Amino acid sequence: MDAEILAQSAGTTVVALMATDAWQRTREGVVALWHRVRPVQAEEVDTALGETREEILTARQSGDADSVHDLERDWRRRLRRLLAADPEAARELEELLAEARASLPPEERPPAASVRLEAHASGNARVYQAGRDQYNGRASRDD
Repeated sequence: MDAEILAQSAGTTVVALMATDAWQRTREGVVALWHRVRPVQAEEVDTALGETREEILTARQSGDADSVHDLERDWRRRLRRLLAADPEAARELEELLAEARASLPPEERPPAASVRLEAHASGNARVYQAGRDQYNGRASRDD
């Protein structure tokens, strides 16, 4: 999976798992991953995960969707930087999150990342699709 898509999904999933029975194991796995890739930050990340969990539980209880989205965005950013530092960590992160999802009852599982693109063209039509940024090689013109 593309690192950017994984970071997006993982940030959301990590935050979603904070309110489940799978949280402690997920937390340990995330901290272990950080310890391997960026050991100096591992303790800080462990503390941040605990603080975020408290915030997410409060935000969900009060129905504060904006705070939930802010927390997800924060963890997406952190995970994006971790994966940029070590692209090999992507496989470990995917496995960790898949195990955490699988340990929960189906109704409690956060959604897994997926990108589905579909297009139908006919005649001389062109279709350009991308799961993320797209560059078609043409310079823009001011007409």
